Amino acid sequence: MLEGWLDFERPIAELEAKISELSTLGGYQEEINRLRAQAERLKKKIYSNLTPWQKVCLARHPRRPYTLDYIDLICEEFIELHGDRGYGDDPAIVAGLAKMDGKNLVIIGHQKGRDTRDKLRRNFGMPHPEGYRKALRVMQLAAKFNLPLLTFVDTPGAYPGVGAEERGQAEAIARNLRELAVLPVPIIVVICGEGGSGGALAIAVGDRILIMEYATYSVISPEGCASILWRDGNKAEEAAKVLRLTSQDLAEFKVVDEIIPEPLGGAHQDWATAAKNVKTAVLKNLSELETIPTDELVKKRIEKFTRMGMVSRSNAGVI
Repeated sequence: MLEGWLDFERPIAELEAKISELSTLGGYQEEINRLRAQAERLKKKIYSNLTPWQKVCLARHPRRPYTLDYIDLICEEFIELHGDRGYGDDPAIVAGLAKMDGKNLVIIGHQKGRDTRDKLRRNFGMPHPEGYRKALRVMQLAAKFNLPLLTFVDTPGAYPGVGAEERGQAEAIARNLRELAVLPVPIIVVICGEGGSGGALAIAVGDRILIMEYATYSVISPEGCASILWRDGNKAEEAAKVLRLTSQDLAEFKVVDEIIPEPLGGAHQDWATAAKNVKTAVLKNLSELETIPTDELVKKRIEKFTRMGMVSRSNAGVI
């Protein structure tokens, strides 16, 4: 596989390499233009026919923008807050006060690392309990100062290690779910990469759930699902299909409220456009939520999540 490209992107990568080579030589502008047009057609063909597993791969792409990247691109100011005031700081979750388009708000999000050292420091975006307790502390600040809350979801899941369990991982996630359900401020959630299990849901209870076009959101990873159902993690591709974890599936099931379009080829191809689309969607939804009285906002939020997974029966069968 060519560096920085996924397997199914290989034909595009080879064309881009030819274009780059000809550009350094000079005098081949006509051929370069022809190859660029060919690459554009190929991109449209490939990205309009992606399988669920290929979308999982895009959601995990190592060059995809993470929470701090989006913050840098959409906010004028950001002051990061650290620590849970009980055990320590967890770099897998970033949280703080921000200003976006003149609006004051609170932002919380998962953060993966870029290089090996940063990945280890941030535990590959898998938070410990202190990460969720830090998020809770900052959520409570949002409520105290009546600031809207924006969260970015991008994690394989909460860290399942012994230490995390000893420090109350399940309790930390459960408490966040309870507190988010009744937090008296507008909450917008953006699923920007992979949303895995309770580790994602712990910061994903909101009034509006937005998802990037190639992001995924599921109760379990395809590999985990395959290991449980078929005792074979190599069947992850098949599991991705049956989990219905793509943005289109989630919109159909009304788990998410809106799909944020990505640049052709995914957010990693054009960070600026991806961030612009996120900012537009967030500001639009925020302006709508700010007109709703607090009591009604909380009531609608609880009703929203209560409806998920409900089954009704009729004479024709299960609906």
